Amino acid sequence: MKINGKTAGEIFDQIRAMIQAGELAPGTMLPTLRELAGELGINRNTVALAYKRLTDAGFVISRGRNGTVVRESIATIDIEGSAPDMVLRDLASGNPSASVLPSVSQLAVYIRNPPGLYGEPAIRPELETAGLEWLQPDLRTPFDLNLTNGAVDAVERVLASYLIAGDRVAVEDPCFLSSISTLRHSRLQAAPVAIDAEGMQIEALSRQLSAGVQAVIITPRAHNPTGFGLSAARAEGIRTLLASYPQVLVIVDDHFSLLSTQDYHHVVPENTRNWVLIRSMSKFIGPDLRMAFVASDTETSQRLRQRLNAGTNWVSHILQDMAAGHMRSPEFQQSILAARDRYLSQRELLVSTLKQLGVTVSGHHDGLNVWVPLAQNSATTVMQMAQRGWLVRGGESFILDNACSGVRITVSDLDAPETELIAKSLAGILAQQRQIQATNMA
Repeated sequence: MKINGKTAGEIFDQIRAMIQAGELAPGTMLPTLRELAGELGINRNTVALAYKRLTDAGFVISRGRNGTVVRESIATIDIEGSAPDMVLRDLASGNPSASVLPSVSQLAVYIRNPPGLYGEPAIRPELETAGLEWLQPDLRTPFDLNLTNGAVDAVERVLASYLIAGDRVAVEDPCFLSSISTLRHSRLQAAPVAIDAEGMQIEALSRQLSAGVQAVIITPRAHNPTGFGLSAARAEGIRTLLASYPQVLVIVDDHFSLLSTQDYHHVVPENTRNWVLIRSMSKFIGPDLRMAFVASDTETSQRLRQRLNAGTNWVSHILQDMAAGHMRSPEFQQSILAARDRYLSQRELLVSTLKQLGVTVSGHHDGLNVWVPLAQNSATTVMQMAQRGWLVRGGESFILDNACSGVRITVSDLDAPETELIAKSLAGILAQQRQIQATNMA
């Protein structure tokens, strides 16, 4: 490795250029601080500063005493959804049911305003009113309101407003696929926090906060993939804990919102400096409209607006008119209740049927999916379900550091006969696996 720089900036620039040119392949070990400092005749602290900048920028990974290596290329990651030409019955997509979403023709009747132009308010007044009415009952402090292209867009923009590459973000483990993708794309590090049926475990979160995470992303209900939600007691414990770390950015992603069958419990302490509560409309209006309200403190709102108002990054006013008209219509509440009840009954039917067949599954569930925990890697179970015609999502895609695994089954389009067949297939596979394991141990 040919380096002749004498300052931290020069060393950083030269190593970065070699990585970008392919001269330093992924996995290449950089010289130790002592070796490079001796070769260049400079202080070790100068090299240490250059290496830290390379680490923060995501070009290399520090492994402590085991050295510093060039970061591997970003691997292909799992995303929500399935191929449209799938032969198997799709239980892996994570999608809402199209049958309970309003059609485009239904929404189009609400487009009465002319298209928005540069300089107009970012949020249509009618939609802003709907958002304020929706969010105000659950917030204890004054807030600003913004609109983004969905919850994932909101999370990415807020993180980018405060954090730099290499920063650590506490997230649930198992973790939502889009959160994993967002962190990797932004070169942020996921700091896993184990969860149980009541949400993030307080001791696990405390360890990550003590270790210096810069932000935390919390799903208050309908956690994906498990369906768990925060209990009132757990939310209070998390709020008390976060009060000791007012500098940590708190992102609350209430993605299932109006369709949830659990109460919302706020976790943001009043002394937290920067926070957001995100409520998406994707689950009840449709993912393709990609809209989410973002309530936040004023500073975060200002940073977010700078990113939204640059160029053409605002949310389409035409789509806003469609959403506002739907949310203000007399039929809206009835449609929400019907969809909520449908998803609840579909989850309950699958869970109860699995339990009757001897499958261990939690009675705490919300959202579009049911999580079935497994004692081993899910690959065999996923393959055997596919052989029977069912496509389910393997749990390893969601796991960060937890030893557990599982399979996620999307229930949004299931009927009763299919539910029974799926439950019998899975129960039979798991019983066979237990029998084989018992035979091998005998």
